[in-house]
Amino acid sequence: RAAVEAAGGFFTRGGSVDWPALLAGGRRVDLPTYAFQHERYWLDAPVSVGDVTAVGLSAARHPLLGGAITLADRSGVLLTGRLSLATHAWLADHAVHSTILIPGTALVELALRAGEEVGCDTVEELTLQAPLVLPATGARAVQVQIVVGEPDARNLRPVDVYARVEDDTGEAPWTCQATGLLAPGTGAPEEATDFAVWPPRDAEPVDIGGFYDAMADRGYDYGPVFRGLRSAWRRGDEVFAEIALPEEAAGAAREFGVHPALLDSALHAATAATDEHGDVTRVPFSWRRVALYAAGATALRVHLTSAGETLTLRAADTEGQLVASVESLALREVSPEQLAVADDPDS
Repeated sequence: RAAVEAAGGFFTRGGSVDWPALLAGGRRVDLPTYAFQHERYWLDAPVSVGDVTAVGLSAARHPLLGGAITLADRSGVLLTGRLSLATHAWLADHAVHSTILIPGTALVELALRAGEEVGCDTVEELTLQAPLVLPATGARAVQVQIVVGEPDARNLRPVDVYARVEDDTGEAPWTCQATGLLAPGTGAPEEATDFAVWPPRDAEPVDIGGFYDAMADRGYDYGPVFRGLRSAWRRGDEVFAEIALPEEAAGAAREFGVHPALLDSALHAATAATDEHGDVTRVPFSWRRVALYAAGATALRVHLTSAGETLTLRAADTEGQLVASVESLALREVSPEQLAVADDPDS
């Protein structure tokens, strides 16, 4: 056996081996002609950020963030994080025109987490300024900062999300990726009457077979984590859907307010229920009044209403209890050329 293993190692390094002489009496066997099935297996181990208190920060207690600190004049807070495929492999499943994008739903999640630090549970508005591209090389990372300012006369706090690609010099410029406002508590959520009967009455089932293949043809290169649409129904301008995270992502959901892949999948239902999908690729652009009422969901029932170019969203858990709501969401077209510019650190 040792001789065969040694010969095998020699052969894989380019050496020539007389196999009939070495394996007398053996015979060749054919390998399968079909492609091998590839599957990814991810560990659920949490991302370690070390002891942030050693550099004067508090732990941010969030999978996308490492540290948090209240500014010295107590006018606001700063939260920091570091994202890469090496630490957040599931983000590779969100690609548009072959470019890995940190989804807009992740920026909403960051804003919601920042709001917790200052007693604001609603993202009053959040507008994305530029696509946030994640380097395809796992070792390269994107550094993020979320800056929350002091409240204005209406008790609204400004929030800005900045990012830059990490380099050896530490002098890469920061780009403002999103800007918005945070609002204080709005009280208990209203009753979720739209989820009292499920599936909804008078709604027609939508065939979602082949939906994600069709999305791929339009430039949405989504992997398993971002393929959460399970079923959909349509009733006039209303769309109802069931959304769920795959098993490999569900274990981490409890660490988020709402997992970005789950919220992103909720938006797919509106596209699935549209008769004419077209060739345009759109991504979330401007959010208004995003509220979270329960954290850690792994599955949702979703109610979407279309009003021109905007969507209204309400999401409940599988028992019909309200989890989140979005008063208004506008989508914006994104082209391969725009993403190429966003992916160029010198642009």
